[in-house]
Amino acid sequence: MSDIEKLKCLIIGSGPAGYTAAIYAARAEMKPVMYQGMQPGGQLTTTNEVENFPGYPDGISGPEMMIQLEAQAKRFETDIRFGFITKVDFSGNVHKCWTEDGHEIHADTVIIATGASAKYLGLPSEKKYLDLGGGVSACAVCDGFFYRGQETVIVGAGDSACEEAHYLSKLCKKVTMLVRKNEFRASKIMADRVKNTPNIEILFNTETLEVLGDGQGVTGAKVKNIQTNEEKIIPCTGFFVAIGHQPNTEVFKDFIELDEVGYIKYAQPGTSKTNIAGVFVAGDAADKTYRQAITAAGTGCIAALDAERYLAAKGH
Repeated sequence: MSDIEKLKCLIIGSGPAGYTAAIYAARAEMKPVMYQGMQPGGQLTTTNEVENFPGYPDGISGPEMMIQLEAQAKRFETDIRFGFITKVDFSGNVHKCWTEDGHEIHADTVIIATGASAKYLGLPSEKKYLDLGGGVSACAVCDGFFYRGQETVIVGAGDSACEEAHYLSKLCKKVTMLVRKNEFRASKIMADRVKNTPNIEILFNTETLEVLGDGQGVTGAKVKNIQTNEEKIIPCTGFFVAIGHQPNTEVFKDFIELDEVGYIKYAQPGTSKTNIAGVFVAGDAADKTYRQAITAAGTGCIAALDAERYLAAKGH
């Protein structure tokens, strides 16, 4: 039994939510331990330029910002570890978690900051330009600004795809929306909004074959009409994918209440509390509406304060 590690606060996941929670928890003498997860730094590590986070007047790259947040958490003596939690047991008073190599942790409080992963089409050309940071994105609100006055393509058929297309239409010369079926999945009000926007062209029954580029950035998209088999090339400098996100919450599903998609449900709106006392959630694992670095950081702060109050009430 001696190899079980006992902690006041375990933070699962890194990124703006996890690191902010760590900063607050460490300053409250909770001696937090963070497991960084599969993608240390989270979705921001695939974001080239962050220009909408307050305090960076010249902007900052996503990876650089995560390095700074990590350094700030370490400054207050957060124990940051590589690796991830593969199993949990929240059935008793003690929150039990296991790492991928079988290390067992018993934590008084747990802050889940595992985030969500954007879904992509899975094309090699898409991945190439996503990795290069040269024109492929899953967040129009984050990256649309870089395509002002240019032509962009967005793939998707739901409310968020329509919302992002409409957002891009205010910045871009032209937005071409690719919808795989012959109708939107979006609500009528959102579908009508894009249909009535003059610089949005909607191509139904259309799928992407390849993202085209010059080796540095995107130059177009090769698409096919799945009814007529007709292929064509759409010139664009930005290729946006809005086909949904997958919250990284699978490991918690037996204990934590999730919605139908897998997002963690808040037990009490306005707090970070889950249905399990002592387990809190921050960031995109619960937020399917805003999904911004700044909102994730805010909920990280809330989770740490809620965890601190929980411990204080229990006399820790």
